[in-house]
Amino acid sequence: MPVEIRELTIKITVADQPAQSPSPEANSQESKDVIIATCVEQVLEILSKKQER
Repeated sequence: MPVEIRELTIKITVADQPAQSPSPEANSQESKDVIIATCVEQVLEILSKKQER
């Protein structure tokens, strides 16, 4: 049975990084990976809650 997502909420908190970061590109990619992983986790949690109903 297909699952239809009617509402998707993404919440992100962005903070300034200290000026001592050694490699901005590495930190940027790492930050993106963390954000993506968090979003995927939240979407899967929402889907599992929908299936319980």
